[in-house]
Amino acid sequence: MDSIIVTGNGPLNGSIPIAGAKNACLTLMPATLLSDEPLTLTNAPRLSDIKTMSLLLQSLGAEVTSLQAGKVLALSSHNLTSSHADYEIVRKMRASNLVLGPLLARTGHAEVSLPGGCAIGARPMDLHIFGLEKLGAEIELREGYLHAKAPKGLKGAVIELAFASVGATENILMASTLAKGTTVIKNAAREPEIVDLADCLRGMGAQIEGDGTSTITIQGVDRLGGATHPVVTDRIELGTYMLAPAICGGEVLLEGGRLDLVRSFVEKLDAAGIGVTETPQGLVVKNRGDRVKAVDVTTEPFPGFPTDLQAQMMALLCTADGTSVLEEKIFENRFMHAPELTRMGAQIEVHGGTATVTGVERLKGAPVMATDLRASVSLILAGLAAEGETIVNRVYHLDRGYERVEEKLGNVGAKIERVKGQ
Repeated sequence: MDSIIVTGNGPLNGSIPIAGAKNACLTLMPATLLSDEPLTLTNAPRLSDIKTMSLLLQSLGAEVTSLQAGKVLALSSHNLTSSHADYEIVRKMRASNLVLGPLLARTGHAEVSLPGGCAIGARPMDLHIFGLEKLGAEIELREGYLHAKAPKGLKGAVIELAFASVGATENILMASTLAKGTTVIKNAAREPEIVDLADCLRGMGAQIEGDGTSTITIQGVDRLGGATHPVVTDRIELGTYMLAPAICGGEVLLEGGRLDLVRSFVEKLDAAGIGVTETPQGLVVKNRGDRVKAVDVTTEPFPGFPTDLQAQMMALLCTADGTSVLEEKIFENRFMHAPELTRMGAQIEVHGGTATVTGVERLKGAPVMATDLRASVSLILAGLAAEGETIVNRVYHLDRGYERVEEKLGNVGAKIERVKGQ
């Protein structure tokens, strides 16, 4: 397996281009299953998860063509040949479950394996099943697969989610576009990726209102057409690279960054003493002092602080002046990076869903092991500011969510290299 070697090298200066959002693109790609006309996605990120979703769609009979060095995806589902999403593909990535709603709406049946992904929590499918059953689907679990059918077709319904689940909102939203009548999703997720999906679906002819709020209303249509849609900026990649100059010092422009995507995150950076300025080119991040201030963080659904930035924020707070408390309310197993940070000299105590971080003057390089996608990059960030050399092992998770990490950080002055595994 590959490793990343990072050596503390002082302040960072320059610019980093931010890619299209992984989580948005993985949601937009299954939307092709709703139509027999072409769907073209521009500003697509070049990640292993995108390749996995492409393989899954191709296994169903969809055509997926990568253009312009992977930045454009041309998709077509005019000739679907299967409604069986196989375990060998689905187990690699949680987002694979997003083919369930579109397949059910378009073909009337689907067999989808229970999904995999990072081991950061249970993330059950119960809300997906609840919503689709409200639309008239019949779903049962047999031998690790969800067997779903809609013998009478899908019909609009009022669906109130017990939790504002992003994945459930996306699956229900896509299925509802072809359901007969009106569907209302209450306590819907409000993430920018939901808004991006709704924008794409409207481009395909769907009738959707209220995306970005907790109540989404969908008026079903008989068919959807094709569209060309740009993938929204990746707010998690954006927030991650904003932390690089925050940790190391310096000034970096994040090209394409938008304040509205990371407002709650920026509020915490401001409280820590990090300057963030919005410009026509993107967001400029500047470390205004030698040492950041301690801040408390609680992860929440959007527009709250993103759980996907908690590990990276912890890396920053490891060298803050004072004690910070991080409370994880989304995924129960998302402090697995804490023991690795302590190997670098961090002072962290974890009790259940709460981590208390007492800042130290400086971290020290050490061999560490990545446990999941966001933990991988948090250890790289910590290594940028540590004394000496940090070796981050098992970085295969990293390529699922970040493209060309070594190049992007290297271009602003980081000393970072990838070592290929045997």
